[in-house]
Amino acid sequence: MPAQMFAMGDAHGDGAVADGEQPVHQVRLPAFSIDATAVTVGAFRAFVAATGHRTEAEEYGWSAVFHLSVADDEKVIGRMAGTPWWLGVEGADWAHPDGPSSSAADDHPVVHVSWNDARAYCAWAGRRLPTEAEWECAARGGLPSLRYPWGDALPADGHAVNIWQGDFPVRNTGTDGWTGTAPVRSYEPNPYGLWQPVGNVWEWCADWFSAGYYAVSPRDEPIGPPSGTFRVIRGGSFLCHDSYCNRYRNAARSSNTPDSSTGNTGFRTVGPAPVDDNRR
Repeated sequence: MPAQMFAMGDAHGDGAVADGEQPVHQVRLPAFSIDATAVTVGAFRAFVAATGHRTEAEEYGWSAVFHLSVADDEKVIGRMAGTPWWLGVEGADWAHPDGPSSSAADDHPVVHVSWNDARAYCAWAGRRLPTEAEWECAARGGLPSLRYPWGDALPADGHAVNIWQGDFPVRNTGTDGWTGTAPVRSYEPNPYGLWQPVGNVWEWCADWFSAGYYAVSPRDEPIGPPSGTFRVIRGGSFLCHDSYCNRYRNAARSSNTPDSSTGNTGFRTVGPAPVDDNRR
């Protein structure tokens, strides 16, 4: 990823005020490297085999699964307040994303990982989580002020990205080929070679979340507020739909507590720019 100045934030007025996507502001970043894809199940499996790491979902004994995805009805322990389509499922974790009888495919993004789990993986891999500014810069692919990595509009069939097809949250037609996560190298990469920076799975960032941060963000290498309760997540997921959540956009922001895990949240990692190649 080359060193650059870019305009960060929502230039179209698409975001909710509470998400704090405005004002648009100039950000300058040095060169850095970023994973072409979200971290896969296969890569996370190697991390677990090498370290014995147990995710917070495994320690708690359950994680949040979308109601249409649940593989083991008898393992449901409750519904999430305010979002009843999310169910607490015993035995749901990174290797069993829909419940204990399900299995995760190695070429799909790992999910049911908390911010803390993602940080542990980064420490093992010699990488780190992207700052929110790094994430947005990479997702934009060098194309300024666009809604999406490819332009300002979805194609007619809507299949440039893995998002909800149908009536949320009761009917997912899967006309894009997927009703859950898609393999990480699905669809087309952006101009920087990133696959699915929007849609598919939310991605953890390093920053604490604040809706008012953009108004005070420094121009050079912003790292977010010094403290907070929630960590930033970016990119939206396969559950995003205009009728409920249009956050599959470059500028879109959301957040979750750092110990939370769900069936639609993963991460990708960053590091220093390669000495011999600063293009990514």
